Amino acid sequence: MIKFSCIIIEDEPLALERTKGFVLKTPFLNLLETFDNALDGLAFLKTNKLDILFLDINMDELSGIELLESTKLDCQVIITTAYSEYAIKGYELNIADYLLKPFSFERFLQAVNKIQSHKTARSNESDSNLIFIKTENRLEKINIDEILFIEGMRDYRRIHTINKRIMTLQNFAELELLLPAKLVCRVHKSFMVSISKIDEIERSRIKILKHIIPISETYRNHFFSQINL
Repeated sequence: MIKFSCIIIEDEPLALERTKGFVLKTPFLNLLETFDNALDGLAFLKTNKLDILFLDINMDELSGIELLESTKLDCQVIITTAYSEYAIKGYELNIADYLLKPFSFERFLQAVNKIQSHKTARSNESDSNLIFIKTENRLEKINIDEILFIEGMRDYRRIHTINKRIMTLQNFAELELLLPAKLVCRVHKSFMVSISKIDEIERSRIKILKHIIPISETYRNHFFSQINL
């Protein structure tokens, strides 16, 4: 069984204990640490690698949203909060799921199972170059080698390939779970690019065929680390 390392950042003691209990009940989760403030959690994140971060939003000194905005995280983030109004902002920051307190163990499992199923499938099918994307009422097969770039368009993502364009409601967090980061990399809140299809990189812009794609400060370091520059 693949184990997923995780931490919890939560400043409400009862909520922290509840989430911790859910994590400990889940066989494929390995709890590394818990934190009652975002600053200590951020310090841990800078020096440790993990798979899943359970993150509260409303905290003193540094909120969960501020943490996400200030740091490029190389892990999946599951927001845990009592406030639904942050949902849109959370998904803009590439979270994997949004748990509204008080959430049940069943809802918790739904969130972590989504991450587990995608990562396990990728591990078991590492030689496969095919993915299936939800579009309208069907699943459409895409060859990863044919992807040029992916563009965010309000509620939709448009996947540009060599031969076609596909619209999907799957968000960037879901697509990042499906696509190997060494092949298709996030470069902006509204764009992912296929590294092998890049023709030029000039300052903060990528050229793929006739398309110009911006590189944002948030994703700059991660992108250049992926292309080994």
